[in-house]
Amino acid sequence: MSKLELKNLYDDFRDSKTIKSFAKKINEGAKKIDRNINIMEVCGGHTHTIMKYGILQLLPENINFIHGPGCPVCIMPKERIDHAYILAQQSDVILVTLGDMIKVPGSHGSLQNARSEGADVRFVYSPLDVLKIAKDNPSKKVIFYAIGFETTTPMSAALLEKVIKQGIKNVFFHINHVRVPEPMRVLMDDKDCQINAFLGPSHVSAITGSKIYEEFPLTYHTPVVVSGFEPVDVMQSIYMILRQFITGRCEVENEYGRAVTREGNVCAQRLVEKYFDRKDSFRWRGIGDIPKSSLKLRDEYAKYDAEIIYADILPDKKIDDHKLCICGEILKGKAKPMDCKVFGNACKPNSPLGSCMVSSEGACAAYYKYGNIR
Repeated sequence: MSKLELKNLYDDFRDSKTIKSFAKKINEGAKKIDRNINIMEVCGGHTHTIMKYGILQLLPENINFIHGPGCPVCIMPKERIDHAYILAQQSDVILVTLGDMIKVPGSHGSLQNARSEGADVRFVYSPLDVLKIAKDNPSKKVIFYAIGFETTTPMSAALLEKVIKQGIKNVFFHINHVRVPEPMRVLMDDKDCQINAFLGPSHVSAITGSKIYEEFPLTYHTPVVVSGFEPVDVMQSIYMILRQFITGRCEVENEYGRAVTREGNVCAQRLVEKYFDRKDSFRWRGIGDIPKSSLKLRDEYAKYDAEIIYADILPDKKIDDHKLCICGEILKGKAKPMDCKVFGNACKPNSPLGSCMVSSEGACAAYYKYGNIR
């Protein structure tokens, strides 16, 4: 696809006339219902689209967005970040991870701090870049600190498969891959839950398929619309949710049909199942321990597991967030960034107190960047 064709494709999904047309339909339709609709956008990518394109200003008062735990950097607890920091400080280790992890503060500091202190910390766009780093540094242990939801998990599995097939002996993994349905379920089971509908994440759904959300209409009577990330996608998805409330339906719908199917990417799913198993529990920042919500390497691949190899130096103790930070409440959809006393003051992108201000998908970062907070 040429650059012009790509530009034209994006332009179609950012067209102001289309956005305004959906806004008109949404405002007219909202008059037909006598209740508020609180929509949780699970993914931080949707949060940034909503803020960047001023979508909140186009909606009627009875349609409200609340932000969810769909940012893989934001939900990482401090003790897991400390693992990365400690591993990076080992003299024979090169720690490799994805770029969003650089500024996330742990109790010892961030990976950016570790690098400034002399640690060999490298950031890549693709996990497969680890292969070259390992081959170029045969005397070093290269640890891939893997993060992300179902979107990035297949890439970590593909990396492990290549490591095994190529007989590379100096690559290891610290796995922090998490899943979407389990925290959604925890939020719905909360007695104070205010969620009436979900925007399903698009990239995750391209891997898993929309089928993973079918329990929510059935068990919780809560509709889910899988949405693309462009503003027209989001506006159309809001309209689809509204139509369900108007017509008395409750189901999973797929707005992002150009990339998502019900079954998803079956090849990617099989690759993940080959190398990963469910972890008994994983502590989500601000939410707590959620059973079976994360992955680990299968037992037969334990020799590649950095958590096992370095178990004697990696702490397993819960570490609380900064006492003034309310990232936990934001990730549960119970607060917004503007509710935080330190937002935009002591906590800014260049001096974050909490993870929601760090990540490119974080709600606080979105509000700070697009909400005229200075």
